[in-house]
Amino acid sequence: MEEINGKWIMSGIDWKDPGCLHSAGDLSDYIDRVGFLPLFACSVPGFSVEEHTDPTYWWSEKADRDPWAWRTVIAREGKIAYGKFFERKAGFISKKWFPYFANLRRNGYDFDALWDDGKASLRQKKIMDLFSEDTRLFSFEIKELAGFGKGGEKGFEGTLSGLQMQSYLCMRDFQKRKNKKGKEYGWDVAIYSMPEQLYGYKHVAKAYKESPEESYERILKHLCKEFGAENEQSLGKLIQKP
Repeated sequence: MEEINGKWIMSGIDWKDPGCLHSAGDLSDYIDRVGFLPLFACSVPGFSVEEHTDPTYWWSEKADRDPWAWRTVIAREGKIAYGKFFERKAGFISKKWFPYFANLRRNGYDFDALWDDGKASLRQKKIMDLFSEDTRLFSFEIKELAGFGKGGEKGFEGTLSGLQMQSYLCMRDFQKRKNKKGKEYGWDVAIYSMPEQLYGYKHVAKAYKESPEESYERILKHLCKEFGAENEQSLGKLIQKP
């Protein structure tokens, strides 16, 4: 997606193109195959949901054909992690590849150990103290409970994005708020959890036995195979060399 003369223009392919993804199931299968996939077009050609879908149906009233709606379906299913994983922008990571991503981005640290070693900020800790493997919270709940907002801590969005980039949080669902009468209103709001809620701690941490550098090389080799060795530098920037 790029801005041209003040208008946002989506890239993509025609619905009838053999390579076009037609459903949330198609997208899930594709993510499982390639392992990693940003939502919107980036510096690597073909490395996005946007470029494999028909731009006509984004933010349309046809939810079964709308990739924006598919992201909710996939996040809710809990088989694939969704969050701001690529340069603080949204994307997906398969269950198979998430442990290597977590090892790379966490540098082998669970959050408590990160804090104990003085490598996490107080803002991050205030958010992560709200979570256990069973916790799900709306973004506005996190903001309030962690003491951000008017008269409190600043930088909420940046802190929340940073925790996703480090793989400590992901988006688990999207739902509307409810008023006092239980009636839904407004836009869908993200609900967050720890990735351990999707996969269990044992799976998320299973690559801790190798170094972050080894996980980086493993991921980069795989992505170069899928999206071209000529894109190695750009892919390396997206996955972040330790």
